[in-house]
Amino acid sequence: MIAGPIPPQRDELMTEPSLTSLYQQLILEHYRNPRNKSELEDHTVEAHVSNPVCGDEIRVQVRLQCDTIEDIRFDGQGCSISQASVSMMTAIVKGSNRDEAIQLAHRFTEMMRGSEEAAGDRSLGDLRALQGVSKFPVRIKCALLGFDALREALGEDSEAGPSGSRSTAGGRTLHERKAAH
Repeated sequence: MIAGPIPPQRDELMTEPSLTSLYQQLILEHYRNPRNKSELEDHTVEAHVSNPVCGDEIRVQVRLQCDTIEDIRFDGQGCSISQASVSMMTAIVKGSNRDEAIQLAHRFTEMMRGSEEAAGDRSLGDLRALQGVSKFPVRIKCALLGFDALREALGEDSEAGPSGSRSTAGGRTLHERKAAH
């Protein structure tokens, strides 16, 4: 029996430049065709956050039933990173419970702070495409903005941002609606 060369493993087929290119394409896809970008008429909580330094604005509206995120939508404007990140986030947290969504927010923040372990966490799904943003400190805030809104809407304060501190100035508002019974 003649043995030929060992075929490359799946991971070896994806070279670093081609993986980076795929990630860039995924980010642009979410920016150009965002998921869950519309108003949620029957939301139970919403939060609005902005980054006055670069002009990003995000409003997240969530319909909670007990502790489950039944639906989540966003609206806003900003750079491709902020808008793609919130699009990816809404797709992942829809249907999860509050604690799972908060845990995802923490894990994503760890990845943005450079954690290789967090970057390898498959629970982040498409959000892993944003790992490269962690190398650009000025852009980390853009990637985290949607998660800041989610945390506020779900009642968790996220004062400690990627730099370790965060000002409350800059258009942060939280609104809670009482569900009609």
